[in-house]
Amino acid sequence: MAYTVIWYGRQGVVDKATFDAEKTARDHATSMFQTRKGDDGIVSVEVRKDSGAVVFSHAEN
Repeated sequence: MAYTVIWYGRQGVVDKATFDAEKTARDHATSMFQTRKGDDGIVSVEVRKDSGAVVFSHAEN
């Protein structure tokens, strides 16, 4: 099953990346959040299953 990490900025979706494992996707989202926030203006991130169900999310102002 694939998991998609979706990065959101104030104007909507900024970037997407696909991973084979939930843990890998979640670890990527949490480890890169502060960097992407500073570099790309990211305000939130989600990890979604193929079915579209959200399995992880994080947001900061």
